[in-house]
Amino acid sequence: MKLPGQDAMARRADEHVVPTRVLLPRRVMDRPLRQVAKRLAMALAVLAITIFIVWADRGGYHDSADQKVDLLDAAYYSTVTLSTTGYGDITPYSDSARLANVLLVTPLRVLFLIILVGTTLEVLTERTREDFRLNRWRTNLREHTVVVGFGTKGRSAIQTLCATGLKKEQIVVVDPASKVLEAANAEGFVGVLGDATRSDVLLRAEVQKARQIIIATQRDDTAVLVTLTARQLNRGAKIVAAVREEENAPLLRQSGADAVITSASAAGRLLGLSVLSPSAGTVMEDLIQQGSGLDLVERPVIKAEVGKSVRETDDLVVTVLRGHRLLGYDDPAASPLQLTDRLITIVRASPLPGPHMAHPQQPHPRP
Repeated sequence: MKLPGQDAMARRADEHVVPTRVLLPRRVMDRPLRQVAKRLAMALAVLAITIFIVWADRGGYHDSADQKVDLLDAAYYSTVTLSTTGYGDITPYSDSARLANVLLVTPLRVLFLIILVGTTLEVLTERTREDFRLNRWRTNLREHTVVVGFGTKGRSAIQTLCATGLKKEQIVVVDPASKVLEAANAEGFVGVLGDATRSDVLLRAEVQKARQIIIATQRDDTAVLVTLTARQLNRGAKIVAAVREEENAPLLRQSGADAVITSASAAGRLLGLSVLSPSAGTVMEDLIQQGSGLDLVERPVIKAEVGKSVRETDDLVVTVLRGHRLLGYDDPAASPLQLTDRLITIVRASPLPGPHMAHPQQPHPRP
């Protein structure tokens, strides 16, 4: 693959720039037309109640035109009174009519006005409310996970993270497609609309405060640019990126990725394994699918295991992580275990966060 340089940057600048914004998950609300219909029905109900009150005590009102109040006059008086127009041609003169205006008609007038201006007030306060939610979200967001790309790979990665107990509030999705982010919002995730190769987009996702970044873009050159930008903004975050072609994996590592997954090669190896042994292929697929059957879990060594060999632990240990080295279970250097080691083990899967996730210091029974 050609190293993305000035040509890639120029091509990206010439492309249509997607407006950047943060989309917070919303509560399920009625459609606008349905909300308007509800408000209109409430306003008509208030008007009907007022007409009934005036008509019931029509003898207590004086009409300057014909000295009597009929149903049409009651509707007319109720309309101009509720709308605060008040022409004054029909007036209450009896004590009962005036008392009804004070105790009943006036509260109904206030309610009528609230209903009419409610939609306008909601529009005016929506921006303020959204700004408040956004500021509160930015303030409380710490040690979160940024997922760039909400396609098949990104969705699967998020499902795995959620299966291990990560809360949806701790995941931020970045994608240039508005419809994709609408789907992410519907599932309860915060979304940032924009091109993740731009630093301002990643800054809106608070990538500088993220603990880990998952890059699951559709193109390998895009993944390289996103990795370079993310690593520049956050030197300490763990970056995991996916590429389609094996030859591009070293370039991702040079760009700052801590781990690179080659989707095409991994799928090909799983296909080959399934051909040679369908059962082995099923087991491998089960291991990489969190929350079903068996799971691969990384945990620290507890004090009771220090000095023991790998086979003396209660877990089925696959690999020992010592510093930056991966030692196989049969590697003589893996034993005895040290307190700073981390174990990659196979455990029974749990759909919900289990004891091995909530309390990683505890050993787990062999499956």
